[in-house]
Amino acid sequence: MMALAGCDIPPQGTSLEDVTRFQTAVASIGCDMVGESDYLPVELQAGLTRQQVTDLVGYHLATEKAAELADGGVRLTVGACAADAA
Repeated sequence: MMALAGCDIPPQGTSLEDVTRFQTAVASIGCDMVGESDYLPVELQAGLTRQQVTDLVGYHLATEKAAELADGGVRLTVGACAADAA
């Protein structure tokens, strides 16, 4: 399983389209995923379940498309969020 961590294969139960919708939704809330107030709007906008969103957060961390925040959250660093990561 560790060999897949660097690959761009989305988590089981998600598709490349889900990844795109997730990234767009996260960008719309300011690029940070910290708590319920972040997860819920991403779920609703992207049409994903909480498990899918959680899996996609982990996927973005594993593929270095997100960074951990000091407060325990995660900041996306790709797409529209790439400029915010600098």
